[in-house]
Amino acid sequence: MKPRSAAKDTAERAAPPGSDEQMASMRLSSRLRLARQIRGMTLKGVADAAGCSESLLSKIENGKATPSLPMLHRLVQALETNIGWMFEESDGDEGIVFRRGARPLITLDPLRQGEGISLERVIPYSNGHLLQCNIHHIEVGGESAGPIQHVGEEVGYILEGDVELTVASSTFRLCAGDSFVFRSELPHHYRNAGARPASIFWVNTPPTF
Repeated sequence: MKPRSAAKDTAERAAPPGSDEQMASMRLSSRLRLARQIRGMTLKGVADAAGCSESLLSKIENGKATPSLPMLHRLVQALETNIGWMFEESDGDEGIVFRRGARPLITLDPLRQGEGISLERVIPYSNGHLLQCNIHHIEVGGESAGPIQHVGEEVGYILEGDVELTVASSTFRLCAGDSFVFRSELPHHYRNAGARPASIFWVNTPPTF
């Protein structure tokens, strides 16, 4: 695979020392390196599979560069792992009930180009789950990186606000009460198209975030 432009695959802004953003970046770096080592893969092997340079991957693993969300998708596919594991502070459990106010909230800003999206885990990440379910909270002006594509299927329900969803070459304007479904292999992207925050109840399989 031909390496892509590093400028499009990384976010260059530095995280403030001791901030949640810096902690998330350090956790990502160490888990990417651990996943590669567990699978016995070289930097070159992962870089070739993900379509980036070996030097860029080395910088990411050492916390000197931060991948965009599309780049992160390619990396976890190459490593046969899951973005959810990269973000979680713990490895999760097999719980049944997860109370309001106690669910993990993951901010994507440090790991993507663009701002204004956080994921509320309806189902905390665990290797034992075949489904992944999050509430995507999108601030005014917020949008996903991408478009992205990966293996699987996705379904969503707009809880509040106005959302513009693009799947392949089609764009849809959605409001509270609307739902959608599509194959994850199709390039997809979404943004808050309204003047107030929006939320989407989003389910996908297999887990990718």
